[in-house]
Amino acid sequence: MTSLNTSSAPRPVARSRWIPIRPLSEINRPDVLAHLLALSPPDRYLRFGYAASDTQIERYVASLNFARDDIAGVFNWKLELIAMTHVAYLGQEGEASNLAEFGVSVAAHARGRGYGARLFDHAVLRARIRGVDTMIVHALTENTAMLRIARKAGATVERDGSDSEARLKLPPENLGLRLEALMSDQAAEFDYGVKSQAQFMQMLSSWMGADLTWPPHSRSGTRESATAE
Repeated sequence: MTSLNTSSAPRPVARSRWIPIRPLSEINRPDVLAHLLALSPPDRYLRFGYAASDTQIERYVASLNFARDDIAGVFNWKLELIAMTHVAYLGQEGEASNLAEFGVSVAAHARGRGYGARLFDHAVLRARIRGVDTMIVHALTENTAMLRIARKAGATVERDGSDSEARLKLPPENLGLRLEALMSDQAAEFDYGVKSQAQFMQMLSSWMGADLTWPPHSRSGTRESATAE
């Protein structure tokens, strides 16, 4: 294998816009399934490393352990899951692990907004809180977007033919990190509540035949603005 980056500590990366990343739970299993099934065949190949069929995706979603792993995502104004991350902890059942594996997927229409990089930041934060010291990313070598995110964070990337593995050494957690995670979760939950209310207003509008669209400019485009990765 060839090392492509020798940096061992994560470097802070400036982000231009806050993105509401909401922790997912058992109740969101149907959202996860809908999101992954909507991926095109090439996107499924990059996400899973093979041409995942609908049945294989259904099995993957059914196997998700929301209590053990950190699974989180971004919802749009229609309450559709448009991006998600799965941080799997690699220890034996019931044992703590110092290793975690990162996986991410972003809907085709939601790319170019920095979701992948933000979800990686979120995964790193959660892993540090869990006492993990190494984040692992297994990706196809052709998945340049994912490997670029890992390199920017300071990961060491090794290539073995069509497969690549990125390893990012994580510093220990601290109190500030826990406070950051708490505030992020609360803000994301508030954001989801606002979007739920918007959905209610939309339904009420259709029932009454009135124009109660919220947000007011949602008919001309999506709420989320594009940001650089």
